[in-house]
Amino acid sequence: MEIEETTQIKNKNLNKFKKVLLMGYNGANNTGSETRLISIIEDVRNILGNDVELTIPTLNEKNLRRYIKEDEHLKIVPIPSIYFFALKNIVKKQDLVLLVEGSCYMDTWTSALLWAFLWTTRCAFNYGIPCIAYAVDSGELSRFNRFLVKREASKTDLIITRTKYAGNRLIDIGVKAPIKNTADCAFSFKTNFQDQNILKKIWNSENLVHGNGFVGIAVVDFHLWPVVIRPWGRKADLYKWPYYFSRSKSRVIKSRKLSDNWAKEADRIVEEHNKNLIIICMEELDEKIAVEIKNKMKHSDSALIVSARKYNASQMTEVLRSLELLITSRYHAGVLSMKNSVPQIAIGHDQRLKGLYKDIKIDKEFLLSYPKTDSKLAGIWKILSKRVDQLIENPNQNKELIEKCYQKQLKLSQNNKKILSNFLSNHVQDVKV
Repeated sequence: MEIEETTQIKNKNLNKFKKVLLMGYNGANNTGSETRLISIIEDVRNILGNDVELTIPTLNEKNLRRYIKEDEHLKIVPIPSIYFFALKNIVKKQDLVLLVEGSCYMDTWTSALLWAFLWTTRCAFNYGIPCIAYAVDSGELSRFNRFLVKREASKTDLIITRTKYAGNRLIDIGVKAPIKNTADCAFSFKTNFQDQNILKKIWNSENLVHGNGFVGIAVVDFHLWPVVIRPWGRKADLYKWPYYFSRSKSRVIKSRKLSDNWAKEADRIVEEHNKNLIIICMEELDEKIAVEIKNKMKHSDSALIVSARKYNASQMTEVLRSLELLITSRYHAGVLSMKNSVPQIAIGHDQRLKGLYKDIKIDKEFLLSYPKTDSKLAGIWKILSKRVDQLIENPNQNKELIEKCYQKQLKLSQNNKKILSNFLSNHVQDVKV
């Protein structure tokens, strides 16, 4: 692991927090969630000691075991798709509850995930167990979900948001819980030494055409989401019963157009700049559109798909840090590449990348909002091509800014642990009084 000096916070009074629940989007083969969870486990153990009992619930136990090792102090607990009763039973056994999913207060992906976090908060409140949202985000919400967030998130003892814009959105909704703004836990993620230069090793093993450097595109099929709750549906659209992807004829056509445009831009980068093209799947679910993009490329022999299904968080992070340029629709691709000052540009469809890019002050030039109407689609891809050319020809245009901002974000990220420690210490004192 990368060397980082850490000092365990010794406070015997914190021994009352012997059991901690880490509630998040665990086991989805999602690089962002993996890096967050690993970093948060390290934070908690640094504060409460290595013998603290950690419980991690998951809908996919097999995937979670790929990167989290169960032992006498860490338990992986499978939960059913209809999770309310199971989560209630898990929560009541804890001394502390941490909400560890970055996309905590939003329904972009699915309302079911949001409700799981709000239900966990409600259960902790009812049992008198401290509950903290740990470096999370907020985003678009339906009218009903805004009402739920206002009511239930206000029962949280402390909300730490990973951007100040996320915190402001919660305040605007009417959330009354104490809110502090820091940065994402993934900024503190440490990779394994043996994973350095992994991208070149992977590329060479595939016997692909060699270009001059690597350009990565981290893709998302915007038109699959949100996942909705249905008693039945097409098997091809099933995520995990009773959750199905949102699919219709119009959505399928829009997905096809999205992969068409990515393929055209990828071919253009290969042809005009002689670059190797890396199609990055930050989550296993991104593989379908990644395969479609590569199959549509004229220069598919200059493209490689790198997926979180096959590679762990450390390996995926080192791939991102090996790029000459990143074009991303994934928040954590942007975050994890920043340590090596990789120039980046984003095509975003929700508030997460907007908050990050505003924090690092590159939103006006290098954040493109994916249009909801077809009439504006052509324009967005023309702008993207222009920005890509600018950054390949003059990478210092945002490389130097990203380098400075990374140091600031890293420092803010390290504040998460300090805030958690102070909260727990103060909570013990409050209880004694």
